[in-house]
Parts: sequence; structure tokens; C-alpha cells
Amino acid sequence: MDCIFCKIIAGEMPAFKIYEDERSLAFLDLYPGCTGHTLVIPKAHAVNFLDLEEEDRDAVFRTARKVAGPLIEECGATGLNLFQSNGEDAGQVIFHFHLHLLPRKKGDGLQTLWTSQESDSAELEQLAGRVRRELG
Repeated sequence: MDCIFCKIIAGEMPAFKIYEDERSLAFLDLYPGCTGHTLVIPKAHAVNFLDLEEEDRDAVFRTARKVAGPLIEECGATGLNLFQSNGEDAGQVIFHFHLHLLPRKKGDGLQTLWTSQESDSAELEQLAGRVRRELG
């Protein structure tokens, strides 16, 4: 498999590791959006969130929670964004599930991905109904 994150897990590529356990790994992003930008990944390969086994999902979020406090503290941050992309059209570049932890401070220049806009209640109700039907 030619997955950079699998190579990091296998020790074939270097990483600035923060924390790891038997199911997950947290390390600093080499191309950070802000100081302290951290990636948390499952050790088992999963392409995206929908491909992720429940136990690995839980491990990733436990690890994210464990490192978030110290990361915020050491970066002098006052907030934290969690960010995750699924699929090329959503901006996913590495096709191994990964959760971004982005320590934030006022005026750090990191932009949000969308601008909020008013919604149409009828459209929202129709979409909610369709999704509920798919859920059964």
C-alpha cells in the first residue's frame, strides 16, 4: 500500500509524534495551517469516516481529546477547531482517515470554510424527511 500515513505508522517515514496507543497516533502536521496543527489517525487503514471501524473511530476521538488540552496550553491557544474531510470533492488529499486539531487564537488568520447564509425552511424540512426515510 502506498499510503504515507501507513508508512508513518510502520516507522518507514519520520513524524513528530505527540501520542500513540495501540489503535491511534497523533503527530504534528508538516504543512500546518497554524502553530500546533496536529493530525490524529487510526493505525488501521481506513479511507475516510464512512470506512472507519467503530473501535478505531472511538480511539481517534479519545486520542484527540487526550492531546487537545496540552496542545491548546502549549500553543497559547484559546480555542480549537476539529476538521475532517471525506473524499476528493471535500478536499481530502491523503486517503487515510485523519482528524485535524487546529489550536486557535484571536487574529491567527486561519479562515473558516464557509460563510453562513439564511436557509429555506421548506427545503430543510424536505431534506430532513428524505434523510429520515433513508435511516428507516
